[in-house]
Amino acid sequence: MSNKGAGGAVYGLGMIGAAVYYIQHAATFWIGVLGILKAIVWPALVVYKLLGFLQM
Repeated sequence: MSNKGAGGAVYGLGMIGAAVYYIQHAATFWIGVLGILKAIVWPALVVYKLLGFLQM
C-alpha cells in the first residue's frame, strides 16, 4: 500500500485556509482576487522555506 495523497491533502487545507484568511481581510474585489492568488502560492513557499531551514 502507498500513501501518496497525504501531502496533497495538507497543501489543499493550507490553500483553503489561506484563501479564507486573505478574502476576509480584503477591502476591495481586486485585493480579494490577489488574495486567492497568494493562497495558491503560500503553502508552497512555506514548505520551501521549511525544507531550506531543516537542511542547515
